[in-house]
Amino acid sequence: MSFILDRDLYVPAIDAWIDPVAPKPRAIITHGHADHARSGHGAVLATPETIAIMQVRYGEDSAGRFEALRFGEVLSIEGAKVSLHPAGHILGSAQVRIEAEGQRALVTGDYKRLPDRTAEPYEPVACDLLVTEATFGLPVFQHPHPMDEIARLLKSVADQPERCHLVGCYALGKAQRVIALLRDAGWNRPIYLHGAMIELCALYEELGVPLGELLPATGMPKAAMAGQIVIAPPSAIRDRWSRRFPDPVVCQASGWMSIKQRARQALVELPLVISDHCDWGELNTSILESGAETVWVTHGREDALVYWCRQQGLAAEPLALPGLDDDGGEGGA
Repeated sequence: MSFILDRDLYVPAIDAWIDPVAPKPRAIITHGHADHARSGHGAVLATPETIAIMQVRYGEDSAGRFEALRFGEVLSIEGAKVSLHPAGHILGSAQVRIEAEGQRALVTGDYKRLPDRTAEPYEPVACDLLVTEATFGLPVFQHPHPMDEIARLLKSVADQPERCHLVGCYALGKAQRVIALLRDAGWNRPIYLHGAMIELCALYEELGVPLGELLPATGMPKAAMAGQIVIAPPSAIRDRWSRRFPDPVVCQASGWMSIKQRARQALVELPLVISDHCDWGELNTSILESGAETVWVTHGREDALVYWCRQQGLAAEPLALPGLDDDGGEGGA
């Protein structure tokens, strides 16, 4: 059977690619992480938030032109209909639905189902062909509730007031989510930021996501940082930059922190299992909810999810896409 979408996520009916690796004349971008959003395309179609993120990261002229499409709006192009639907992964992240030739294809990009006030809530979308990520596509992955992980962090801060807690997380999406979770858990004190976090946190605030009082970590007296929480890239908390803080507790927020060996290898003292992707059960639920008869699985642990889909009577196969980060977005899993 031929589909309106090919295995490079090219849509012939509208001559456009979804999240292409190389510059293309026309691209539809699901979200702002660098393994999905790249500069140099002739024209980019994306949500207004994703366009704002791309322009902050890559420059105002990082594409020939940008066209914003809000969630739920339908754009008709050469007999096909294109619509974007919330993916819940980060701010502005979208699933792309293409309707043409009597078929409905849906490309999820990266997605999560858990509530997150720094991202628009995930929306189930009906389709015939579903392209789903599988970053955590193994039954062993069952993510805990993120507020339970934040409670562990705050307990550690309370138990060790003489130490500074450095939380390693990716600058786009994860940092803002961790800050929002801390605020929702009652942490009303300033949160300190590595310089790599400042610009994107400011953009989130500008786009209507309140994050509370944020201060640069650089330049603060060492003694003043006892009992404080600092958000920084994972690489920074393990290099010389971290030495400016008093006896730091190295933390990292990622779905991968459920794998103890990964946490040990990263020299993480307090792993926080906070994921911006679906776990195994959520992937199963999403696939069944879509009503799709055909499922292409990409971006992670394809084999187990393909096998599960086939057990449900679905036509499923792995889809190897070049350039996608196994961590789900520059370490943003």
